[in-house]
Amino acid sequence: MRRPLQYLAINLLFCTPLSYLPRVKHMKIVRTKKELQSELHALRSQGCTVGLVPTMGALHEGHLSLVKRSTEENSATVVSVFVNPTQFNDKNDLAHYPRTLEADCRLLEQAHATLVFAPSVEEVYPEPDTRHFSYPPVDTVMEGARRPGHFNGVCQIVSKLFDWVKPDRAYFGEKDFQQIAVIRAMVADLRIPVELRPCPIVRETSGLALSSRNTLLSPAEKLTAQKISQTLFASRDFARTHSVRETADYVTGTLNACDGLRVEYFEIIDGITLQPVATWDDTDYIVGCVTVFCGERPVRLIDNVKYKEPTPTC
Repeated sequence: MRRPLQYLAINLLFCTPLSYLPRVKHMKIVRTKKELQSELHALRSQGCTVGLVPTMGALHEGHLSLVKRSTEENSATVVSVFVNPTQFNDKNDLAHYPRTLEADCRLLEQAHATLVFAPSVEEVYPEPDTRHFSYPPVDTVMEGARRPGHFNGVCQIVSKLFDWVKPDRAYFGEKDFQQIAVIRAMVADLRIPVELRPCPIVRETSGLALSSRNTLLSPAEKLTAQKISQTLFASRDFARTHSVRETADYVTGTLNACDGLRVEYFEIIDGITLQPVATWDDTDYIVGCVTVFCGERPVRLIDNVKYKEPTPTC
């Protein structure tokens, strides 16, 4: 029987105090599963705990914030750099996704990562992955409804990484809010002993959420894209005196009125079930998720804002 989503992550907090854990000083780059597991075996034989930061490269400060948190909470940090083809439902999007491995490795060394796992497609998928993952309702709304197969591809690669690395903790940015919910469901379904660590969105000073796709924007388009976060932030004040429906209309209308932006969807949802809410009293955790096309290409950008959050409990 599957547990409710709020109980999906497995808590490993009662481990050796972090101040007593060994630390690894020099970063290595590995490209095969065999090399990866050999290095991890050596680390664990020294008593190291392992954090994993899965990425598709083209790293920015958002990724580095995940690495920083992992290095604070684990004695070794593995960063995967792999543009995963199975999560792209648009071949053109896959072809144009930025690839900057050399620059990524320089950043990761400065951030004190332990291992960079940068495999080839053939290494990850020596044969087609025919596994099918399905976790309704969290994977059937928003991105799931508009990008068929996307979350199945995410689960394929993340489950492989979890199997190969066997991390104590894994770190994901909250910009991909729905992705975290899907991975939580997969972790519960497959009974994977890992603690998921969602981390806050990192933004530019303008408010624009950091994204590898931002590198595809021209300077003028980047200025236009700032309107996304500005509108989301303004909507929190708007929501204090307006209904859910009125707030959704405000966000969509404001963004669509901006030359160079086109909203694919904006949905105000329960932060646990990812289902739409009708009123602000429906739940104590409410999030607004948006996807916007920006510019001539166009570039597909996602962002989210929290309208209500549950009070943390000790």
